[in-house]
Amino acid sequence: MTILYTSAALVALGRGTLDSGDGAPEKMPVDDILLIDDDVELCSMLIEYLGRYGFRVTAVHRGDTGLKTALDKPFSLILLDVMLPGIDGFEVLRRIRTTSHVSILLLTARGEDVDRIVGLEIGADDYLSKPFNPRELLARMRAILRRSATTAAQPEQSTLKVEDIELNLSARTVTHEGKKIELTDVEFALLESLMREAGKMVSREELSEKVLGRKFHPFDRSLDMHVSRLRKKLTEAGAPEDQVKTIRGTGYQLAVELDHPVRTE
Repeated sequence: MTILYTSAALVALGRGTLDSGDGAPEKMPVDDILLIDDDVELCSMLIEYLGRYGFRVTAVHRGDTGLKTALDKPFSLILLDVMLPGIDGFEVLRRIRTTSHVSILLLTARGEDVDRIVGLEIGADDYLSKPFNPRELLARMRAILRRSATTAAQPEQSTLKVEDIELNLSARTVTHEGKKIELTDVEFALLESLMREAGKMVSREELSEKVLGRKFHPFDRSLDMHVSRLRKKLTEAGAPEDQVKTIRGTGYQLAVELDHPVRTE
């Protein structure tokens, strides 16, 4: 799918170099990014733009070959277009999620709300509508990678326990009555935030900042969809259906019995 950029977006692409103060680009750690998109021109521009910010981008233009690349090599983040030849982005996402928790940012057509909802339900970490400003893409990528890095940096053997739910911060595992629950990075961060405030209401604004790395917008359903997936997974593992409660118009709460305090080890 070909995407036409406005002149402002193209100008932004040309301003991607970080200035360290001496006129030379600032050196940053390199993250390997997989870009699966059939727009060759877009891929070329993003490879150049993101490369200026320390990202090494591998571009693939078909869904089937993108899936193989994603499963053959570890990446820090995958940028995945929905409309692809071979197999579409949803199927690529679905197959990746059967074996991997790699962070995935879905690229969707502007106005296609159904695409965003389906993508989040399948397991995307976030989405961005096309056409987009490259600075917005960069911000979304950094938020996702920052969340992943924070999770990986947790101290060894640190766990949170709320009733029958146990979250191991170092191993990045979650269990309910000993049964393992597979969560994406977003779902893990979401559950951690709720467990740390178990029994209390956590506002949508706070969760959006902590979990998604951006300010909450009333028309953005990303957070709601991630909560819905988390609730479903906990219920399938045997937790009560109302373990994660929606406080209408305000936020969410991890429900607990009064005699089951939060324990940290």
